[in-house]
Amino acid sequence: MADIEESEEDIQVAAHTRHKKRGRKGLPAHYPRVEKIYDLTESEKTCECGCMLSCIGEERTEQLEVIPEQAYVVVHVQKKYACADCQGNVKQAVKPIQPIPGSIAGPQLLAKIISDKFNYGLPLYRQEKRLQQLGIDIARKTLSLWVIRISELLLPLEKLMQDTLLNYDVAYSDETRVQVLDEPGRKAEAQSWMWLFSGGNPKEFCLLYHYDVSRGHEVPLAFFEDFKGYLHCDGFSAYETLARKNKNIKLSGCLYHARRKFVEADKLSQKKSGIAYRALLLIQKLAKKEALFKDLSPDIIRQKRLEEEVPILNELHALLIDSQPKVPPKSTLGGAISYTLNQWPKLLVYLEDGRLENNNNRSERAIKPFAVGRKNFLFCQSVDGAIAAARLYSFVETCKWHGISFYYWLAYVLSHIQQCKTVEELEALLPYNIDKDLLAPKNFIPDFKKLPDG
Repeated sequence: MADIEESEEDIQVAAHTRHKKRGRKGLPAHYPRVEKIYDLTESEKTCECGCMLSCIGEERTEQLEVIPEQAYVVVHVQKKYACADCQGNVKQAVKPIQPIPGSIAGPQLLAKIISDKFNYGLPLYRQEKRLQQLGIDIARKTLSLWVIRISELLLPLEKLMQDTLLNYDVAYSDETRVQVLDEPGRKAEAQSWMWLFSGGNPKEFCLLYHYDVSRGHEVPLAFFEDFKGYLHCDGFSAYETLARKNKNIKLSGCLYHARRKFVEADKLSQKKSGIAYRALLLIQKLAKKEALFKDLSPDIIRQKRLEEEVPILNELHALLIDSQPKVPPKSTLGGAISYTLNQWPKLLVYLEDGRLENNNNRSERAIKPFAVGRKNFLFCQSVDGAIAAARLYSFVETCKWHGISFYYWLAYVLSHIQQCKTVEELEALLPYNIDKDLLAPKNFIPDFKKLPDG
């Protein structure tokens, strides 16, 4: 509820810091309202002169309350009909195919379980206990099975997002560690990897996680087999090999990876005018330029970069070339200089196209939620679990990117995906294609007045 509370924003001014108060945001309009009316007693409504007081208005204030989790049961009733004369021709109304046929789990329950785990990092064993507090006994093993089944159901949507990503000529890649306990032929403590590939045109941008035991070049090589264009990445050697094997890929380096190395070197320095400090100031200048250009068209961005950023880049490059012979190569600063100069051709690639960025922060930000979630659930139990986690994180982060609620998106998709018969119907369910009006919270609140008693 932090966004509802009145807050203060620190504003830095040259001589001091002042606080700007921001008013409290109104409570969401879709929340139901319960009025509590406070009125005067009849005796209080009588004036001292003997006349009755007239109501001249009212003062309204709103207060937020939260109802603890509630569960309800949906009873599916399929009517049957038969001919009264011939006692034949029996017909029964068709019930829509459920997300998991034969399961007691409805779309919204499944959406909540998956959202709590992959969007909010709540492990299934904690969810098991929360359900028990509602008087619902569902074993953790069953919850795990549901997660895997739903991830399998979403596979066609993942394939469509992969097509969207590969059909655009700008992409991003990063990777992070993951541990899988029950993996055939490997020890429980062995490290596996969660890769993140993202891309697509701005209106259809999507993020795809991919589980693999390897951190080698063969993983991105297989994924980007049919890709032609620019790939944002860090200086990891696997990407160098990828670009050598797939000549259609051109690597765009990450200046902020280099920046981190200079930050470490600057921390060890006693000078505020040393090489690392000067390098950081130049990188900061570039960042400020990028912030000024971000809302311009790609063609104008490219021109602005050539005019205003190239001189800064030249100054940074000259500083590093001049400093390298004077700095021990195995020192922290020496490592920062060597890394940046080795990456220099790739760090300049972003100048070729205004759609490109001089960093890989998109991937860095998108990989972080998985790393946070990993701290809560520590590891994946099985390979199937790791694959399911990758697919579900893909939809969590893509929904976030497009500003829609993952919970409402998934609840809607699970209610409709089994009825899709064409590719076009599936495409309409993708986070960047779906009609946002369908995801209005009011659409998911049951009208108990219309439900039969008992």
